[in-house]
Amino acid sequence: MVLTKHKVWLTKSALHIGCALPLIWLYIQIELDNLGGDPVQYIIHFLGMGVLHTLVLTLLISPLAKRFKVGWLLRSRRAIGLWSFAYLVLHIFSFLAFDLLFDWSLLLSEIIKRPYITVGMIASIIMLALALTSPQLIQRKMGRRWQLLHKLVYLVAILGPIHFWWSVKSGNVEPAIYLLIFMALLWWRRPVKQISRRSGLASTK
Repeated sequence: MVLTKHKVWLTKSALHIGCALPLIWLYIQIELDNLGGDPVQYIIHFLGMGVLHTLVLTLLISPLAKRFKVGWLLRSRRAIGLWSFAYLVLHIFSFLAFDLLFDWSLLLSEIIKRPYITVGMIASIIMLALALTSPQLIQRKMGRRWQLLHKLVYLVAILGPIHFWWSVKSGNVEPAIYLLIFMALLWWRRPVKQISRRSGLASTK
């Protein structure tokens, strides 16, 4: 038991450091003015990619835990999921602050007019719900409804790459690769259920 707690602590520490380092790097690049000719779009894009990368990690954990029979690895899912939400908040804040200058009426107009923003906002609302219901106390109170809600992460895994694809003005190769990665992950996760029950964590996230 002590060994398992030690592994969980080390894993979570490594994940927190790994997820924080890109933000530190971005801050340094901003201070050094190394973001190219359009720093605003660079920041928004960088943070959006952070959402996708952490979401990939979140979806990878269950298959890896099953493949290598390490149920304790499942305990790090919540940490990565919250990091994904943190990148999302920064992504949206950057868009609001730098692109729209906090013009809320313009934001509503953009959501209605631009399909990629509509899709992105739907995914954002789902991720907000997932983050708010991630504490164990809320999980226990919601019971089976929590499991059903957290299955919506699969929808986010499709909407995220679509948002990316529709937002780029040229070159669809990279968004297509991410879409294929998420589709492969969703296919791989199909049979991953039993290890969650054995670990005592009834999460499908």
